[in-house]
Amino acid sequence: MYKLTFFVVAFVMLTSCGDKKNKPEEDFTPTTSSDEGMAAPEGSAADAATYDPNRGIGKHTSVDLGAKLDEAMAAEGEKIQSVKCSSCHKLTDEKLVGPGWKGVTERQKPEWIMNFITNPDPMIDKDPKLQAQLELCLVRMPNQALTDTDARNLLEYMRKNDGVK
Repeated sequence: MYKLTFFVVAFVMLTSCGDKKNKPEEDFTPTTSSDEGMAAPEGSAADAATYDPNRGIGKHTSVDLGAKLDEAMAAEGEKIQSVKCSSCHKLTDEKLVGPGWKGVTERQKPEWIMNFITNPDPMIDKDPKLQAQLELCLVRMPNQALTDTDARNLLEYMRKNDGVK
């Protein structure tokens, strides 16, 4: 008896969780001229016109690195790298899923790195170098939802990986 009841309840639950084809579409209202004066979202068409290949797309316009490595920040960055980045990136120049990190701080400006870490999708959509890299790697870098502090710590760890002392 209990088995029959279990199967009936399971069947009802499974059939009630369909794809909801009869659900009405959500109302979509396109933006109008009354929205003038509002800032365009990151990754929008406005970004394409102002894309700066030295800093990328995002809020990071100036990153003060300092002449000397911040060991505490680099240690925090190493923790983040081991959890969020190491499954796709090696610390050498060897490609894993994504490109290796060796030399990245010599090839890219700190602002670009910070913007890419915190805002990868619009950067990939607009940056020709990232688009070429995507053709080689075949996998987009996912947005890891890292904070600005996380990104700065990762940048410091990348600097340490590139030999900054």
